[in-house]
Amino acid sequence: MSSLNASFSQNISIVRPEYFFIIGLSGIPYSNYYYIFLFITYFITIIGNSIVLLIIVFDRSLHSPKYIGVFNLALADIGETNALIPNMMKTFLFDSQYISYNACLVNMFFVFLFSSIQSLTLVVLAYDRFIAICLPLRYHALVNNTSMVLVFSAVWAFNSSVVALMVSLITRLSFCESNMIQSYFCDHGPVYRLACNDNSINKFMAFLITGLYLVAPLVIIVLSYLCIFFALFKITTWQGRLKALKTCVSHLLLVGIYFLPLFCTYFAQLLLSLAPNARVISTSLAYAIPPMLNPIIYVLNTAEIKDIVQTFFKNRPAPSRENLSK
Repeated sequence: MSSLNASFSQNISIVRPEYFFIIGLSGIPYSNYYYIFLFITYFITIIGNSIVLLIIVFDRSLHSPKYIGVFNLALADIGETNALIPNMMKTFLFDSQYISYNACLVNMFFVFLFSSIQSLTLVVLAYDRFIAICLPLRYHALVNNTSMVLVFSAVWAFNSSVVALMVSLITRLSFCESNMIQSYFCDHGPVYRLACNDNSINKFMAFLITGLYLVAPLVIIVLSYLCIFFALFKITTWQGRLKALKTCVSHLLLVGIYFLPLFCTYFAQLLLSLAPNARVISTSLAYAIPPMLNPIIYVLNTAEIKDIVQTFFKNRPAPSRENLSK
């Protein structure tokens, strides 16, 4: 009986390490230069997205459903970048690769939360374009500031719940063999695979997260654009078709730079079994580059924001000759 109780207590005990060790890039000379490159992308991302946020906040003409979505995406870009890159700088440039158990879970939560917000925001923006082109007469009834605020509130609440569940399930795992994470942050997959007890529910959550925030959003976006293209063929003039299609260019670019690198990384991992260093580089670029490019796309391909930026620079007072002589 005593041996049975001892076996039972051993089964229910959870072994949690005090720290995890994040491996990152290993055995690559001059890898510090890569982390410096990521820091440069971080700087550009924060500055660019902050400018977009300020423009939307202070220009009342941009207080519209579409720009509520753009504001939400810029906010998620800043959040994801802050959750990833400063920790990488601290971890690898300053040789501080240990992270406490609780800090690891917090890092995992925020990286996946903001990444999931980016994904579903692109879905909502696709819905905005779908209604604008396929149902233009009902656009203002279906898409308005109130409905967009409610939609994004629901997105934040839903994503927070799902990601919190995913992270909380890590706490039921025992790490009795290794605490070395083969990634550049507290990534869900590399962490739960370290467990020495049953991790089947964590594996299910990994598939669920991939389905909810990678596969399903892309399928919905592709279907919405199929409907948009069918609607464009009903427009009689080429000028009308191009004018309508031009309103989708920015969104299509955002979708491409977000989903394409992630899908390429996942397929390469499945088909080619990427080496750990190749996986770290590809996933870090897939997470770091899109938030940097997004504000550039807003400025260059969105007429309203481009006009505001051009007006700002045109209205700046030129330095006087007296000031130049000083």
